[in-house]
Amino acid sequence: MSKLNLSPIMLALSLALGGCGMLQPELPQAQANIPFAWPEAPTAAADAAPADSIGWRDFFTDPKLVSIIASALENNRDLREAALNVERTRALYKVQRADRLPSVGLSVAAERSGGSGAIAAATPDVVSAGVGISTFELDLFGRVHNLSEAALQQYLAQEEARRAVQISLIGEIANVYLTLAADIESLRVAQATLDDQQALFELIVKRQAIGAVSGLDVEQARTTVETARADAAQFAGLVATGRNQLALLAGSQVAEALLPAGFDVAVSGLAPLPVGLASDVLLRRPDVRQAEYVLRAANANIGAARAAFFPSVTLTGSLGSASDELSGLFESGTRLWRFAPSVNLPIFQGGRLTAQLGVAQADRDIALARYERAIQSGFRDVADALALTRTLDARRAARQSLLDAAERTHRLSKERYDRGLDSYLVLLDAQRTLYSAQQGLIGAQLAEQDNRVRLYRVLGGGWNERMGGS
Repeated sequence: MSKLNLSPIMLALSLALGGCGMLQPELPQAQANIPFAWPEAPTAAADAAPADSIGWRDFFTDPKLVSIIASALENNRDLREAALNVERTRALYKVQRADRLPSVGLSVAAERSGGSGAIAAATPDVVSAGVGISTFELDLFGRVHNLSEAALQQYLAQEEARRAVQISLIGEIANVYLTLAADIESLRVAQATLDDQQALFELIVKRQAIGAVSGLDVEQARTTVETARADAAQFAGLVATGRNQLALLAGSQVAEALLPAGFDVAVSGLAPLPVGLASDVLLRRPDVRQAEYVLRAANANIGAARAAFFPSVTLTGSLGSASDELSGLFESGTRLWRFAPSVNLPIFQGGRLTAQLGVAQADRDIALARYERAIQSGFRDVADALALTRTLDARRAARQSLLDAAERTHRLSKERYDRGLDSYLVLLDAQRTLYSAQQGLIGAQLAEQDNRVRLYRVLGGGWNERMGGS
Protein backbone atom coordinates (compact mmCIF):
# COMPACT_ATOMS: atom_id res chain seq x y z
CA MET A 1 0.00 0.00 0.00
CA SER A 2 1.54 3.34 -1.04
CA LYS A 3 2.11 6.17 1.40
CA LEU A 4 -0.09 9.22 1.29
CA ASN A 5 1.76 12.34 0.09
CA LEU A 6 0.77 15.19 2.40
CA SER A 7 2.65 17.95 0.54
CA PRO A 8 -0.31 19.04 -1.63
CA ILE A 9 -2.57 19.12 1.41
CA MET A 10 -0.15 21.27 3.43
CA LEU A 11 0.25 23.61 0.47
CA ALA A 12 -3.52 23.92 0.13
CA LEU A 13 -3.91 24.61 3.82
CA SER A 14 -1.26 27.33 3.73
CA LEU A 15 -3.02 28.92 0.77
CA ALA A 16 -6.31 28.75 2.66
CA LEU A 17 -4.86 30.47 5.70
CA GLY A 18 -3.17 33.13 3.58
CA GLY A 19 -6.13 33.80 1.33
CA CYS A 20 -8.79 34.38 3.98
CA GLY A 21 -10.57 37.67 3.62
CA MET A 22 -8.45 39.03 0.77
CA LEU A 23 -11.54 39.62 -1.38
CA GLN A 24 -13.42 41.62 1.26
CA PRO A 25 -13.48 45.31 0.31
CA GLU A 26 -12.35 48.06 2.62
CA LEU A 27 -15.09 49.19 4.99
CA PRO A 28 -16.58 52.47 3.68
CA GLN A 29 -16.50 55.48 5.96
CA ALA A 30 -19.81 56.98 7.05
CA GLN A 31 -20.52 60.54 5.88
CA ALA A 32 -23.17 61.64 8.38
CA ASN A 33 -22.35 65.36 7.96
CA ILE A 34 -23.10 66.37 11.54
CA PRO A 35 -21.39 69.17 13.48
CA PHE A 36 -18.50 68.27 15.76
CA ALA A 37 -20.07 69.94 18.82
CA TRP A 38 -23.62 70.12 20.10
CA PRO A 39 -25.75 73.21 19.61
CA GLU A 40 -27.21 74.75 22.77
CA ALA A 41 -24.81 72.76 24.95
CA PRO A 42 -24.92 73.94 28.58
CA THR A 43 -21.69 74.80 30.33
CA ALA A 44 -20.43 72.58 33.09
CA ALA A 45 -17.33 71.61 34.97
CA ALA A 46 -14.69 69.97 32.84
CA ASP A 47 -14.56 66.92 35.09
CA ALA A 48 -18.33 66.24 34.89
CA ALA A 49 -19.10 62.70 33.76
CA PRO A 50 -20.96 62.31 30.44
CA ALA A 51 -24.39 60.75 30.56
CA ASP A 52 -23.39 57.57 28.74
CA SER A 53 -20.98 56.66 31.57
CA ILE A 54 -23.57 57.07 34.34
CA GLY A 55 -25.32 53.86 35.34
CA TRP A 56 -29.08 54.01 35.74
CA ARG A 57 -28.80 53.28 39.48
CA ASP A 58 -26.73 56.43 39.81
CA PHE A 59 -28.90 58.53 37.54
CA PHE A 60 -32.28 57.85 39.14
CA THR A 61 -32.41 59.05 42.73
CA ASP A 62 -35.90 57.76 43.60
CA PRO A 63 -35.44 54.35 45.34
CA LYS A 64 -38.95 53.27 44.33
CA LEU A 65 -38.22 53.85 40.67
CA VAL A 66 -34.87 52.06 40.98
CA SER A 67 -36.63 49.00 42.44
CA ILE A 68 -39.20 48.95 39.62
CA ILE A 69 -36.49 49.20 36.95
CA ALA A 70 -34.52 46.36 38.57
CA SER A 71 -37.62 44.20 38.56
CA ALA A 72 -38.33 45.02 34.92
CA LEU A 73 -34.82 44.03 33.84
CA GLU A 74 -35.52 40.61 35.31
CA ASN A 75 -39.11 40.10 34.18
CA ASN A 76 -39.90 42.24 31.14
CA ARG A 77 -40.85 40.01 28.21
CA ASP A 78 -39.55 42.32 25.48
CA LEU A 79 -36.12 42.40 27.10
CA ARG A 80 -36.23 38.64 27.61
CA GLU A 81 -37.02 38.17 23.92
CA ALA A 82 -34.10 40.43 22.99
CA ALA A 83 -31.77 38.38 25.21
CA LEU A 84 -32.99 35.15 23.62
CA ASN A 85 -32.38 36.62 20.17
CA VAL A 86 -28.80 37.25 21.25
CA GLU A 87 -28.45 33.62 22.32
CA ARG A 88 -29.90 32.45 19.00
CA THR A 89 -27.53 34.65 16.99
CA ARG A 90 -24.58 33.46 19.06
CA ALA A 91 -25.51 29.86 18.26
CA LEU A 92 -25.80 30.67 14.54
CA TYR A 93 -22.35 32.25 14.64
CA LYS A 94 -20.91 29.10 16.22
CA VAL A 95 -22.54 27.00 13.51
CA GLN A 96 -21.00 29.17 10.81
CA ARG A 97 -17.61 29.27 12.52
CA ALA A 98 -17.53 25.45 12.65
CA ASP A 99 -17.25 25.39 8.83
CA ARG A 100 -13.72 26.79 9.15
CA LEU A 101 -12.54 23.52 10.73
CA PRO A 102 -12.71 20.02 9.26
CA SER A 103 -15.44 17.74 10.54
CA VAL A 104 -13.93 14.50 11.78
CA GLY A 105 -16.17 11.50 12.35
CA LEU A 106 -15.91 7.87 13.29
CA SER A 107 -17.76 5.40 11.10
CA VAL A 108 -18.41 1.69 11.65
CA ALA A 109 -20.26 -0.27 8.97
CA ALA A 110 -21.17 -3.87 8.29
CA GLU A 111 -22.31 -5.09 4.89
CA ARG A 112 -23.89 -8.45 4.19
CA SER A 113 -25.16 -9.59 0.84
CA GLY A 114 -26.10 -12.88 -0.70
CA GLY A 115 -27.59 -14.76 -3.61
CA SER A 116 -27.66 -18.30 -4.91
CA GLY A 117 -25.03 -20.56 -6.29
CA ALA A 118 -21.86 -18.89 -7.49
CA ILE A 119 -23.21 -15.42 -6.70
CA ALA A 120 -23.47 -16.24 -3.01
CA ALA A 121 -19.81 -17.30 -2.96
CA ALA A 122 -18.72 -14.11 -4.72
CA THR A 123 -20.44 -11.72 -2.31
CA PRO A 124 -18.64 -11.99 1.03
CA ASP A 125 -19.54 -10.11 4.16
CA VAL A 126 -17.55 -6.88 4.79
CA VAL A 127 -16.95 -5.11 8.13
CA SER A 128 -15.21 -1.70 8.18
CA ALA A 129 -14.26 0.99 10.69
CA GLY A 130 -12.49 4.25 10.14
CA VAL A 131 -11.96 7.93 10.92
CA GLY A 132 -12.65 10.40 8.16
CA ILE A 133 -13.03 14.03 7.08
CA SER A 134 -16.23 14.85 5.22
CA THR A 135 -16.30 17.53 2.50
CA PHE A 136 -14.01 20.08 4.14
CA GLU A 137 -13.69 23.19 1.98
CA LEU A 138 -10.24 24.70 1.70
CA ASP A 139 -10.85 28.42 2.18
CA LEU A 140 -8.49 29.53 -0.59
CA PHE A 141 -10.28 32.80 -1.30
CA GLY A 142 -11.83 33.57 2.08
CA ARG A 143 -15.44 32.62 1.37
CA VAL A 144 -15.90 30.60 4.57
CA HIS A 145 -13.91 33.14 6.57
CA ASN A 146 -16.07 36.01 5.34
CA LEU A 147 -19.27 34.13 6.07
CA SER A 148 -18.01 33.47 9.59
CA GLU A 149 -17.06 37.13 9.96
CA ALA A 150 -20.52 38.20 8.81
CA ALA A 151 -22.13 35.87 11.36
CA LEU A 152 -19.91 37.32 14.09
CA GLN A 153 -20.89 40.88 13.19
CA GLN A 154 -24.57 39.90 13.17
CA TYR A 155 -24.15 38.47 16.65
CA LEU A 156 -22.50 41.67 17.88
CA ALA A 157 -25.29 43.70 16.26
CA GLN A 158 -27.89 41.61 18.07
CA GLU A 159 -26.13 42.22 21.38
CA GLU A 160 -26.28 45.96 20.74
CA ALA A 161 -29.96 45.58 19.86
CA ARG A 162 -30.52 44.02 23.29
CA ARG A 163 -28.77 46.98 24.91
CA ALA A 164 -30.90 49.37 22.89
CA VAL A 165 -34.03 47.56 24.08
CA GLN A 166 -32.78 47.89 27.66
CA ILE A 167 -32.21 51.63 27.28
CA SER A 168 -35.65 52.05 25.75
CA LEU A 169 -37.22 49.99 28.53
CA ILE A 170 -35.55 51.98 31.30
CA GLY A 171 -36.53 55.27 29.68
CA GLU A 172 -40.11 54.13 29.13
CA ILE A 173 -40.46 52.95 32.73
CA ALA A 174 -39.14 56.28 33.97
CA ASN A 175 -41.56 58.20 31.75
CA VAL A 176 -44.55 56.08 32.82
CA TYR A 177 -43.52 56.42 36.47
CA LEU A 178 -43.20 60.20 36.15
CA THR A 179 -46.51 60.45 34.30
CA LEU A 180 -48.19 58.34 36.98
CA ALA A 181 -46.71 60.56 39.68
CA ALA A 182 -47.96 63.66 37.85
CA ASP A 183 -51.45 62.14 37.46
CA ILE A 184 -51.53 61.28 41.17
CA GLU A 185 -50.52 64.85 41.97
CA SER A 186 -53.14 66.21 39.56
CA LEU A 187 -55.75 63.94 41.14
CA ARG A 188 -54.81 65.27 44.58
CA VAL A 189 -55.16 68.86 43.37
CA ALA A 190 -58.48 68.09 41.65
CA GLN A 191 -59.82 66.32 44.74
CA ALA A 192 -58.74 69.18 47.02
CA THR A 193 -60.37 71.65 44.65
CA LEU A 194 -63.54 69.56 44.61
CA ASP A 195 -63.65 69.49 48.42
CA ASP A 196 -63.18 73.27 48.62
CA GLN A 197 -65.75 73.92 45.92
CA GLN A 198 -68.24 71.57 47.55
CA ALA A 199 -67.86 73.33 50.89
CA LEU A 200 -68.22 76.74 49.27
CA PHE A 201 -71.23 75.56 47.28
CA GLU A 202 -72.99 74.40 50.43
CA LEU A 203 -72.25 77.77 52.04
CA ILE A 204 -73.67 79.65 49.05
CA VAL A 205 -76.80 77.48 49.13
CA LYS A 206 -77.33 78.45 52.77
CA ARG A 207 -76.75 82.12 51.98
CA GLN A 208 -79.22 81.91 49.09
CA ALA A 209 -81.80 80.43 51.46
CA ILE A 210 -81.67 83.60 53.61
CA GLY A 211 -81.65 85.86 50.56
CA ALA A 212 -78.03 86.95 50.85
CA VAL A 213 -77.12 85.81 47.31
CA SER A 214 -79.00 85.16 44.11
CA GLY A 215 -79.72 81.89 42.39
CA LEU A 216 -77.13 82.81 39.77
CA ASP A 217 -74.38 82.50 42.37
CA VAL A 218 -75.68 79.06 43.30
CA GLU A 219 -75.62 77.83 39.71
CA GLN A 220 -72.19 79.31 39.11
CA ALA A 221 -70.90 77.52 42.19
CA ARG A 222 -72.51 74.32 40.99
CA THR A 223 -70.57 74.49 37.69
CA THR A 224 -67.27 74.72 39.54
CA VAL A 225 -68.19 71.70 41.68
CA GLU A 226 -69.12 69.55 38.71
CA THR A 227 -66.05 70.66 36.75
CA ALA A 228 -63.81 69.64 39.63
CA ARG A 229 -65.70 66.37 39.99
CA ALA A 230 -65.21 65.56 36.28
CA ASP A 231 -61.48 66.38 36.48
CA ALA A 232 -61.08 64.21 39.57
CA ALA A 233 -62.76 61.29 37.78
CA GLN A 234 -60.56 61.80 34.71
CA PHE A 235 -57.32 61.80 36.71
CA ALA A 236 -58.50 58.78 38.72
CA GLY A 237 -58.85 56.88 35.43
CA LEU A 238 -55.40 58.01 34.30
CA VAL A 239 -53.90 56.81 37.58
CA ALA A 240 -55.52 53.38 37.15
CA THR A 241 -54.29 52.96 33.56
CA GLY A 242 -50.85 54.26 34.55
CA ARG A 243 -50.56 51.55 37.20
CA ASN A 244 -51.51 48.89 34.65
CA GLN A 245 -48.96 50.20 32.15
CA LEU A 246 -46.24 50.25 34.81
CA ALA A 247 -47.06 46.65 35.77
CA LEU A 248 -46.81 45.57 32.11
CA LEU A 249 -43.40 47.16 31.72
CA ALA A 250 -42.18 45.73 35.03
CA GLY A 251 -43.31 42.26 34.00
CA SER A 252 -45.28 41.76 37.23
CA GLN A 253 -47.59 43.65 39.55
CA VAL A 254 -45.91 46.59 41.24
CA ALA A 255 -46.29 46.65 45.00
CA GLU A 256 -48.37 49.49 46.40
CA ALA A 257 -45.38 50.65 48.46
CA LEU A 258 -43.38 51.23 45.26
CA LEU A 259 -45.98 53.46 43.61
CA PRO A 260 -45.32 57.21 43.79
CA ALA A 261 -47.24 59.16 46.39
CA GLY A 262 -46.98 62.37 44.41
CA PHE A 263 -44.73 64.21 42.00
CA ASP A 264 -41.10 64.54 43.11
CA VAL A 265 -38.94 66.93 41.10
CA ALA A 266 -35.78 65.08 42.26
CA VAL A 267 -36.44 61.77 40.49
CA SER A 268 -33.38 62.05 38.22
CA GLY A 269 -29.91 63.47 38.70
CA LEU A 270 -28.32 64.11 35.32
CA ALA A 271 -25.11 66.10 35.62
CA PRO A 272 -24.56 68.91 33.10
CA LEU A 273 -22.62 68.02 29.99
CA PRO A 274 -18.88 68.71 30.22
CA VAL A 275 -17.54 71.60 28.20
CA GLY A 276 -16.45 70.59 24.71
CA LEU A 277 -18.16 67.19 24.66
CA ALA A 278 -17.79 66.06 21.05
CA SER A 279 -20.69 64.72 19.05
CA ASP A 280 -18.79 61.48 18.35
CA VAL A 281 -20.10 60.29 21.71
CA LEU A 282 -23.03 59.11 19.56
CA LEU A 283 -20.84 56.31 18.26
CA ARG A 284 -21.19 54.66 21.67
CA ARG A 285 -24.98 54.51 21.45
CA PRO A 286 -26.16 50.90 21.12
CA ASP A 287 -28.42 51.61 18.14
CA VAL A 288 -25.56 53.31 16.28
CA ARG A 289 -23.18 50.48 17.14
CA GLN A 290 -25.78 47.99 15.97
CA ALA A 291 -25.98 49.75 12.60
CA GLU A 292 -22.17 49.70 12.39
CA TYR A 293 -22.00 45.95 13.01
CA VAL A 294 -24.70 45.33 10.40
CA LEU A 295 -22.59 47.36 7.97
CA ARG A 296 -19.52 45.25 8.76
CA ALA A 297 -21.53 42.06 8.24
CA ALA A 298 -22.79 43.27 4.87
CA ASN A 299 -19.24 44.20 3.85
CA ALA A 300 -18.03 40.70 4.75
CA ASN A 301 -20.80 39.19 2.63
CA ILE A 302 -19.35 41.01 -0.38
CA GLY A 303 -16.08 39.14 0.17
CA ALA A 304 -17.97 35.84 0.29
CA ALA A 305 -19.89 36.74 -2.90
CA ARG A 306 -16.64 37.63 -4.69
CA ALA A 307 -15.02 34.37 -3.58
CA ALA A 308 -17.86 32.42 -5.20
CA PHE A 309 -16.42 33.39 -8.63
CA PHE A 310 -13.25 31.40 -7.94
CA PRO A 311 -12.67 27.66 -7.76
CA SER A 312 -13.51 25.85 -4.56
CA VAL A 313 -11.63 22.82 -3.29
CA THR A 314 -13.20 20.33 -0.92
CA LEU A 315 -11.49 17.40 0.75
CA THR A 316 -12.99 14.07 1.67
CA GLY A 317 -10.81 11.40 3.21
CA SER A 318 -10.77 8.51 5.60
CA LEU A 319 -8.36 6.15 7.29
CA GLY A 320 -9.46 2.80 8.68
CA SER A 321 -9.63 -0.93 8.36
CA ALA A 322 -11.83 -3.42 6.52
CA SER A 323 -12.23 -7.19 6.78
CA ASP A 324 -14.65 -9.92 5.82
CA GLU A 325 -14.79 -10.96 9.46
CA LEU A 326 -15.31 -8.86 12.57
CA SER A 327 -12.57 -10.70 14.47
CA GLY A 328 -9.98 -9.77 11.88
CA LEU A 329 -10.96 -6.13 11.48
CA PHE A 330 -7.77 -4.65 12.95
CA GLU A 331 -5.27 -7.32 11.90
CA SER A 332 -2.33 -6.51 9.66
CA GLY A 333 -3.12 -6.15 6.02
CA THR A 334 -6.62 -4.83 6.59
CA ARG A 335 -5.86 -1.09 6.70
CA LEU A 336 -7.14 1.17 3.97
CA TRP A 337 -7.23 4.91 3.24
CA ARG A 338 -9.20 7.09 0.92
CA PHE A 339 -8.43 10.65 -0.21
CA ALA A 340 -10.86 12.33 -2.62
CA PRO A 341 -10.25 16.01 -3.26
CA SER A 342 -12.68 17.73 -5.60
CA VAL A 343 -12.43 21.04 -7.43
CA ASN A 344 -15.46 23.02 -8.51
CA LEU A 345 -14.82 25.73 -11.10
CA PRO A 346 -17.87 27.89 -11.90
CA ILE A 347 -18.08 28.38 -15.66
CA PHE A 348 -21.68 29.20 -16.52
CA GLN A 349 -24.16 30.10 -13.80
CA GLY A 350 -26.71 32.07 -15.81
CA GLY A 351 -25.66 35.31 -14.13
CA ARG A 352 -26.41 33.96 -10.66
CA LEU A 353 -23.01 34.80 -9.15
CA THR A 354 -23.03 38.32 -10.59
CA ALA A 355 -26.53 38.88 -9.27
CA GLN A 356 -25.54 37.58 -5.81
CA LEU A 357 -22.59 39.98 -5.76
CA GLY A 358 -24.90 42.82 -6.79
CA VAL A 359 -27.26 41.94 -3.95
CA ALA A 360 -24.39 41.88 -1.45
CA GLN A 361 -23.13 45.27 -2.64
CA ALA A 362 -26.62 46.75 -2.49
CA ASP A 363 -27.07 45.37 1.03
CA ARG A 364 -23.78 47.00 2.03
CA ASP A 365 -24.84 50.36 0.60
CA ILE A 366 -28.22 50.09 2.36
CA ALA A 367 -26.46 49.28 5.64
CA LEU A 368 -24.17 52.27 5.16
CA ALA A 369 -27.13 54.57 4.58
CA ARG A 370 -28.84 53.22 7.69
CA TYR A 371 -25.67 53.70 9.70
CA GLU A 372 -25.42 57.32 8.60
CA ARG A 373 -29.12 57.83 9.32
CA ALA A 374 -28.69 56.35 12.82
CA ILE A 375 -25.94 58.87 13.53
CA GLN A 376 -28.00 61.74 12.16
CA SER A 377 -31.10 60.68 14.11
CA GLY A 378 -29.08 60.38 17.28
CA PHE A 379 -27.60 63.85 16.80
CA ARG A 380 -31.07 65.31 16.23
CA ASP A 381 -32.42 63.59 19.36
CA VAL A 382 -29.64 65.01 21.53
CA ALA A 383 -29.83 68.45 19.93
CA ASP A 384 -33.60 68.58 20.52
CA ALA A 385 -33.22 67.53 24.15
CA LEU A 386 -30.49 70.12 24.71
CA ALA A 387 -32.58 72.82 23.04
CA LEU A 388 -35.50 72.04 25.35
CA THR A 389 -33.37 71.98 28.51
CA ARG A 390 -33.26 75.74 28.97
CA THR A 391 -36.72 76.49 27.61
CA LEU A 392 -38.38 73.92 29.88
CA ASP A 393 -36.49 75.29 32.87
CA ALA A 394 -37.76 78.78 32.02
CA ARG A 395 -41.27 77.40 31.51
CA ARG A 396 -41.27 75.70 34.91
CA ALA A 397 -40.02 78.88 36.61
CA ALA A 398 -42.74 80.93 34.89
CA ARG A 399 -45.40 78.41 35.94
CA GLN A 400 -44.20 78.59 39.53
CA SER A 401 -44.41 82.39 39.50
CA LEU A 402 -47.88 82.18 37.96
CA LEU A 403 -49.00 79.80 40.71
CA ASP A 404 -47.65 82.09 43.41
CA ALA A 405 -49.53 85.02 41.91
CA ALA A 406 -52.72 82.95 41.47
CA GLU A 407 -52.61 81.85 45.12
CA ARG A 408 -52.32 85.46 46.30
CA THR A 409 -55.11 86.54 43.95
CA HIS A 410 -57.40 83.75 45.16
CA ARG A 411 -56.75 84.57 48.80
CA LEU A 412 -57.51 88.27 48.30
CA SER A 413 -60.62 87.50 46.21
CA LYS A 414 -61.91 85.13 48.89
CA GLU A 415 -61.44 87.78 51.56
CA ARG A 416 -63.19 90.45 49.49
CA TYR A 417 -66.07 88.09 48.66
CA ASP A 418 -66.53 87.17 52.33
CA ARG A 419 -66.76 90.87 53.20
CA GLY A 420 -69.21 91.50 50.34
CA LEU A 421 -66.84 93.74 48.39
CA ASP A 422 -66.75 91.56 45.23
CA SER A 423 -69.26 89.36 43.46
CA TYR A 424 -68.97 85.60 43.29
CA LEU A 425 -68.01 85.92 39.61
CA VAL A 426 -64.71 87.55 40.60
CA LEU A 427 -64.00 84.78 43.10
CA LEU A 428 -64.95 82.14 40.53
CA ASP A 429 -62.45 83.57 38.04
CA ALA A 430 -59.72 83.53 40.71
CA GLN A 431 -60.54 79.89 41.54
CA ARG A 432 -60.29 78.82 37.93
CA THR A 433 -56.99 80.66 37.49
CA LEU A 434 -55.58 79.00 40.61
CA TYR A 435 -56.64 75.52 39.52
CA SER A 436 -55.23 76.04 36.03
CA ALA A 437 -51.94 77.32 37.49
CA GLN A 438 -51.64 74.28 39.77
CA GLN A 439 -52.19 71.85 36.92
CA GLY A 440 -49.91 73.87 34.63
CA LEU A 441 -47.04 73.69 37.10
CA ILE A 442 -47.41 69.91 37.35
CA GLY A 443 -47.34 69.65 33.55
CA ALA A 444 -44.22 71.86 33.33
CA GLN A 445 -42.42 69.81 35.98
CA LEU A 446 -43.32 66.59 34.18
CA ALA A 447 -42.08 67.93 30.82
CA GLU A 448 -38.78 69.00 32.39
CA GLN A 449 -38.19 65.64 34.04
CA ASP A 450 -39.20 63.74 30.90
CA ASN A 451 -36.68 65.74 28.91
CA ARG A 452 -33.91 65.00 31.43
CA VAL A 453 -34.62 61.28 31.09
CA ARG A 454 -34.75 61.64 27.32
CA LEU A 455 -31.37 63.43 27.22
CA TYR A 456 -29.85 60.70 29.36
CA ARG A 457 -31.28 58.00 27.11
CA VAL A 458 -30.35 59.53 23.74
CA LEU A 459 -26.75 60.03 24.91
CA GLY A 460 -26.49 56.27 25.34
CA GLY A 461 -26.91 56.05 29.10
CA GLY A 462 -28.99 53.47 30.88
CA TRP A 463 -27.24 50.20 30.06
CA ASN A 464 -23.65 50.75 31.19
CA GLU A 465 -24.28 49.99 34.87
CA ARG A 466 -21.02 50.23 36.79
CA MET A 467 -22.40 49.93 40.29
CA GLY A 468 -23.98 46.61 41.20
CA GLY A 469 -24.66 45.42 37.65
CA SER A 470 -27.69 45.99 35.45
